[in-house]
Amino acid sequence: MNDHQPRISNRALTVRLLVFAAGMFAFGFLALPPLYDLFCDITGFGGRTNTTAAVVAERPDETRTIRVEFVATVNSYAPWDFSADVDSMEVHPGKMYFATFSATNRSSEPLVAQAVPSVAPVIANEYFKKIECFCFTSQGFAANEARALPLQFIVDPELPEYVDTITLSYTLFKTENTYVSRAR
Repeated sequence: MNDHQPRISNRALTVRLLVFAAGMFAFGFLALPPLYDLFCDITGFGGRTNTTAAVVAERPDETRTIRVEFVATVNSYAPWDFSADVDSMEVHPGKMYFATFSATNRSSEPLVAQAVPSVAPVIANEYFKKIECFCFTSQGFAANEARALPLQFIVDPELPEYVDTITLSYTLFKTENTYVSRAR
């Protein structure tokens, strides 16, 4: 009887561990992404500024100036040249502005890029409204292609008074999404 008892315990432990592993897998791949999306939508973390289309009326506040800084970085393994065409802009809250970034595929084959935005300070996320942005969709590039990537934005006049500088940062990643490159 003593030899039989450890086998049952080993089997029970094995089953428990397999159930635990399956539960962790389900949590990691099924429950965590929607929770992360909800967190990003609430806090603006990860550059989530305006995720819904809206009509934006210009109401410029000419008495106030905000410095918007642009930062462009490339994932260390991606074959891109990527930069902001200007380092910064002085903007009036409530007025529409346009900026461009430049990207070049240094590879001899077509590639698809995805830009991931980030806005600092975090409080500015809800007041920095991107109307048009290259970060909304993947960008297909032909071999050695260079092009300008557009950004259209407005800073909400309700931005707290103590915020006088907003940093908009993009990191460009190579993605395996081939849909865009086929469509081009």
